[in-house]
Amino acid sequence: MNSAETLPVLDCCGGLSNVDYTQVDMSVLSDLTRHVDPTEPRFLVAVIAIIFNPFFWNVVARWEHRTRGLTRLFGGPYVACYCLGIPILLLNVYRSHSITVAMKGQPRLELMDRVQVYYAGAALLAVGSLFVISSFLALGFTGTFLGDYFGILMEQKVAGFPFNVLENPMYWGSTANYLGLALMNASPVGVVLTAVVALSYRVAIAYEGPFTEEIYRRRSQRCKHQ
Repeated sequence: MNSAETLPVLDCCGGLSNVDYTQVDMSVLSDLTRHVDPTEPRFLVAVIAIIFNPFFWNVVARWEHRTRGLTRLFGGPYVACYCLGIPILLLNVYRSHSITVAMKGQPRLELMDRVQVYYAGAALLAVGSLFVISSFLALGFTGTFLGDYFGILMEQKVAGFPFNVLENPMYWGSTANYLGLALMNASPVGVVLTAVVALSYRVAIAYEGPFTEEIYRRRSQRCKHQ
């Protein structure tokens, strides 16, 4: 018998209506949903911690830029920047803790519980840590913790490593760290929370990038008129 008579021909112009969904293997998706409970309290706490962090530092930093309230309170921009940087650091520590607790509170996924996945996670953790640490060393404390909003401006844009490799390397390095930990722990919940981290950073970048560029543009205009 001719093979053309035994196999159904799919009309490409028919789009997805021609796909036989009964043949789709949904076991992986169902297995994932059984390992991720979005209503679990520790998961919700982690999501709140992830979203709150960039929201907090953007709101406070923009308020400082507009009013110089922290600068007046602490007697100078550098002290004020350090005083904001400390709670940001503590919030990041708590975020990491809440993500770890959420991962431990929900089951591991057997499909991820393999040595290859573990080593891939370790590699991501190493690369992410490299990006985070090198970014901090290149920017310094005030450059890392929103010194621009306090009027502490850098003379020129940092162009060396890791900024010559990746835009916003500290954010994406941090995201790689969380994904690496999720893979090392074979945690589907960790992967989901990493996606929330990436989304929160993407939103933060959309707000921070143009605002910071405007700060330096105004500084450049002032210098031209002097």
